[in-house]
Amino acid sequence: MWRYLPDLLATPVPRYTSFPTAAEFGDDVGAADMVSALAAIGVDEPVSLYLHIPYCREICWYCGCNTGAANRTARVSAYLQRLGEEVDLVAEKLGGRGRVRRIAWGGGSPNAIAPEAFDALMTRIARAFRCDDPIVSVELDPRGFDQDWAAALGRNAVSRVSLGVQTFARHVQEGIGRVQPARDIARATARLRDAGVASINFDLMYGLPGQSAADLAETLDQAIAMQPDRLAVFGYAHVPHLLPRQRRIDASALPGGRERLEQAALAHGILAGAGYQVVGFDHFAKPEDTIAIAARSGTLRRNFQGFTEDPSDVLIGLGASAISAFPGWLLQNEKNAGRYHLRIGNGGLATARGLYRTPIDRVTGRAIERLLCSGQADLAGLPGLGAIREDLYRFEREQLLRWSGDRLILAEDALPYARGIAAAFDPYRRQSQARFSNAV
Repeated sequence: MWRYLPDLLATPVPRYTSFPTAAEFGDDVGAADMVSALAAIGVDEPVSLYLHIPYCREICWYCGCNTGAANRTARVSAYLQRLGEEVDLVAEKLGGRGRVRRIAWGGGSPNAIAPEAFDALMTRIARAFRCDDPIVSVELDPRGFDQDWAAALGRNAVSRVSLGVQTFARHVQEGIGRVQPARDIARATARLRDAGVASINFDLMYGLPGQSAADLAETLDQAIAMQPDRLAVFGYAHVPHLLPRQRRIDASALPGGRERLEQAALAHGILAGAGYQVVGFDHFAKPEDTIAIAARSGTLRRNFQGFTEDPSDVLIGLGASAISAFPGWLLQNEKNAGRYHLRIGNGGLATARGLYRTPIDRVTGRAIERLLCSGQADLAGLPGLGAIREDLYRFEREQLLRWSGDRLILAEDALPYARGIAAAFDPYRRQSQARFSNAV
């Protein structure tokens, strides 16, 4: 279904969950910029919250998240206390402006904390912010997900959950340091349904060490049998120079470029054949799921959680390393949990790095988002369009894209090349030496 064109896949490119990307963040912004960004939020403007829990009960070797072991109760408790204080501090700066319509919990693993702590923070959020019947979503590790946590999800009206599944193949699980029997996933899924969770997502991966096409096909079949509402199928990004824990993975067992493309195509074909709608380049959803509806209606967006139907232009990140997105800024909290603790404990905001988004950044970001979400984008407002067209000719001659005036339209078989095509819009890629993940 998809052609393997190695020259067009050779350059690692960003996933573009933001623009500019985090590779461009600097330390010339800080708490004052966060205060300005919060002050610019309108009285009734929709706002989304993201809360980061940087702890897991077990650390997987492949993981690129900012997380550590939840093996010291006092450390985790102290972090949660500071997170609650940050909730109050940010709400104070907002001064009653904005309406929280979405709350997302990620990590790490939010279920590495006690369900009672989750209850307490949800209550604190409801008291601090103006909440407008928000949609609540939580990322969960199926390992250790018990009935107490399921009950907490029910109490807090959590309607969306993402389970970290990755693969059902035992030998591949062993190769990435994440062993979890299929029965654990099935049990977690059943508990989520019983708790009233309406939309369940499975995160799966291809390009893992020792993973064959047959392994992936079997994983997909097992996943489909459990009937998740959504699936995200990511290519494993092996960057041990950035993530020391990945050095435990046998790089010689990783599939090559052609195998990665074939695995991505296999996932696309199997899931589409099972009735899932393709959303963007790596998400799949049942046709009645809200993200599938957004894809069909042209309202699909892309943010730090990936493809989403969240229409808000404001995302406030809370917790160590969390990133806040505003029309004019991208602002990241202190990554180190200890230094985050000190910043909040001293009564200040935790903003440590980020950038101001120029008008050109905003135009470029919108073009990249539209291309990745809908397969086409109007590039009329981009500077240097002539140079962009020249750069994209290598994709055009392979009939992966076409032009209608200044509108760029991807071909049906261009999905694995979408991020590489989007990178041609990105002026930072011409001057940055930052290293990213495989294009597919």
